[in-house]
Amino acid sequence: MGKGPRRKKSHNTIISACSLLSHNYSLSYPPSSARPLTDILSFTKMNIMKNAIRLIMIIIFAFLYVPGFAAGAEAFRYGEQNEVLGKVGRYTVSNDESLYEIARSYKTGFNEIVAANPGVDPYVPGKGRTLILPTAWVLPDSKRDDGIVINVSEMRLYYFYRQRGRRLVKTYPIGIGDEGADTPEGKFKVTEKIVHPAWYVPASIRKEKPELPEVVPPGPDNPMGDYAMRLSLGTVLIHGTDVPWGIGKRVSHGCIRLYPEDIEELFHNVPLGTKVTIIKQPVKAGLSGDRVYVEVNEDIEQKTFDYLGELQNLLKKKGLIDRVNPTSLEAAVREKTGYAVDISINR
Repeated sequence: MGKGPRRKKSHNTIISACSLLSHNYSLSYPPSSARPLTDILSFTKMNIMKNAIRLIMIIIFAFLYVPGFAAGAEAFRYGEQNEVLGKVGRYTVSNDESLYEIARSYKTGFNEIVAANPGVDPYVPGKGRTLILPTAWVLPDSKRDDGIVINVSEMRLYYFYRQRGRRLVKTYPIGIGDEGADTPEGKFKVTEKIVHPAWYVPASIRKEKPELPEVVPPGPDNPMGDYAMRLSLGTVLIHGTDVPWGIGKRVSHGCIRLYPEDIEELFHNVPLGTKVTIIKQPVKAGLSGDRVYVEVNEDIEQKTFDYLGELQNLLKKKGLIDRVNPTSLEAAVREKTGYAVDISINR
């Protein structure tokens, strides 16, 4: 499974909370010889109220704060002239953070943040280094009805839905099937939703790892996490994980894994019967206003894939080829950054 990340230390926020807690909450006021009794009582009452308010704020902070992780995926509006989600960001490494932790904090997978920052040590990127946050994505070239689209090549899931007449999409990084246990392509539906699932270990896995029991009960060591959605294929599920650093990697036996906080959100939003389309598209192209963007993801399973040729064909299909700078297109294919890149003429 490889080396896992070190636990993230959220120094800035934790220190702030601790500094609040470190205040001396004992009552203090001028000596009685220097102040009348009424002033002493008034000062004491004021201190009590201030300290009570401060303590309440600390308690609220403790309940609401989850270190390092966003509250939920952003909902993006999309359309024919709006096929690019988000924007590329920058991040300066602090303390002993690893790329695993930074990726999770910004809802990207390990594959994405590594591709966007070639040559950077994933375990020790270096304090003060500026990283590219690959938080801009081109929508897959697929039917965008309400439902889920999973692009195995980029290890990302898109959930299309409507809210108050608006067409919206949320997107999440995923872990997928390892070599020899590929996540299957096709059209499926969500047929079952399970809270705190048990893992019934397949015979093929027990043959590889005979120390495993027949059933792994719900809990922190269950690789399915706390939520699972079974697809109509039967043996493939969309579920959580007990190893978050596997998101953005080929680590499963065909299932689709999400960060624990992402599967919880998705699980509660996706109804039974939701359509699920699983595709493989290493290259994507689309518009953002009048600008042409492409996204190129290296898919190690498609060893003979013609990235440039397929991308040119896609641009022709969408009627965008004449609006493209050929040099920028070739650079995007060569670099395979895994995020949306503007390749318009006159950039």
